[in-house]
Amino acid sequence: MEKQTRVRARMRHPGIVVPEAMQALLALGASVQDDLPSELVALLHLRASQINGCSFCVNMHSRELKTEGASDERIFNVAAWRETAYYTDAERAALALTETATRLSDHADPVPEEIWNEAARYFDERGLAALAIQIAAINAWNRLNVIIKQPAGPFSH
Repeated sequence: MEKQTRVRARMRHPGIVVPEAMQALLALGASVQDDLPSELVALLHLRASQINGCSFCVNMHSRELKTEGASDERIFNVAAWRETAYYTDAERAALALTETATRLSDHADPVPEEIWNEAARYFDERGLAALAIQIAAINAWNRLNVIIKQPAGPFSH
């Protein structure tokens, strides 16, 4: 078996260097913690993290889904959710919103009415707000981790 190379981050995590920022980021996600099912939030976090190439978060949210009791099929296929039968219509709407909101510059209309209206079929105003906050929060975490090249696994510097 080939030896694994230890990958190190460029610096200590910005949330460690600036603890007030860490507290603010944690508070953002926690503010809507009870508004969406935790497994749905983990699915959204995993999908955004895959898109953003954040190995730390892909690892963390895959494990989180496993802890939540998600099947291997749901975890392994989230990147191909459109082509599988493992997700509910509400989850599909939330995943579509997550993808489009994560890829804002890929479209002339960053969040098309069709995507928004589909999510609004399954989530009330508070639920939509919680989705928007969770999507924004995971994108912030992903960007911090990608900027410093935070590897999967425990924090290192």
